[in-house]
Amino acid sequence: MTIGDAFVIGATGQIGRAAVRALAAEGWRVRAASRGGGRDERWPEEVRAVTVDREDEAALAAALGDGCDVLLDCVAYGSRHARQLLGLADRIGSAVVISSVAVYQDDRGRGFDTQAEPDGVPDYPVPIPESQPTVAPGDDTYSTAKVALEQELLAAGDRLPTTLLRAGAIHGPHSPLPRETYFVKRVLDGRPVRILAHGGASRFHPVHVDNLAELVRLAARRPGSRALNAGDPQAPTVAEIAAAVDAAMGATSELITFDGEPPRPGLGQTPWSTARPVVMDMSAAERELGYRAATGYAESLPETVEWTARRLAGGRDWREAFPLLAKAYGSFDLFDYAAEDAWLAERGSAAGSGR
Repeated sequence: MTIGDAFVIGATGQIGRAAVRALAAEGWRVRAASRGGGRDERWPEEVRAVTVDREDEAALAAALGDGCDVLLDCVAYGSRHARQLLGLADRIGSAVVISSVAVYQDDRGRGFDTQAEPDGVPDYPVPIPESQPTVAPGDDTYSTAKVALEQELLAAGDRLPTTLLRAGAIHGPHSPLPRETYFVKRVLDGRPVRILAHGGASRFHPVHVDNLAELVRLAARRPGSRALNAGDPQAPTVAEIAAAVDAAMGATSELITFDGEPPRPGLGQTPWSTARPVVMDMSAAERELGYRAATGYAESLPETVEWTARRLAGGRDWREAFPLLAKAYGSFDLFDYAAEDAWLAERGSAAGSGR
């Protein structure tokens, strides 16, 4: 049974691939728009690939044509993209737009952008509800741009009902920023230890692309003007993630943790590391959409690990394989094994065989 017409912007990205698949399986006629106009091998034949650069407003309007019943935007940032979508509102029944957990600030005004400042680490409630304040809108950072996007779309809910999905740490195949690389590469390199700051207890709520796709599917069926958290059923600690990657790759390693911040730049600092937890409340999505997760972190991990390891095959430089990951964590070397070994040697001489 055909439900209606769906138009997906950013269809060949990590989120778009899974969302197109979910919408098509639901019965939507899907046009999958991307700059390259490519296809995912798992999409059904009836999905129509469309070549368009969303920054070209005339081209996007032409590609949208007579319109759609639901539009999914996986790559919207800032007020400019909000205005672009609102300019097409007369041709769109409703929209689903990917936002981020990075929009939140704590009760002292600290957010993702302040963490490098003294006492700048946010102390969010656990879990974070959608009613938690957000940072001020703006164009300067990823966080402020996402808030600007959200506010303009929510203010125009009478013209374009939009569900904003505040995604956590996105994981799964085809990621441009696969955080799992931190542990996958250590297995491939035969590293025997995993050194973790903050006692290994850091929690940065993940969301698998299939769970995001499920939220997209549900929001498409239940249009509304709202912002909802988007996360997996559990928010594992970084120590649990390290153990899960080892298990998925048939490896064993020794876990060494220390409290607090790294004693030297990057030591024990992972892409999930934070001094205080970032855990989302998923009850609103469950209540408003009937959301039930399609998968969990550990059960989805083997596919992610296999995809990541394949990209690193043959000793390929991780920075070449994942340039966005290298850029995001460019302030320190994620794989400074010499620094790890030096610290372990110092620790061994001070504490004997305490490892």
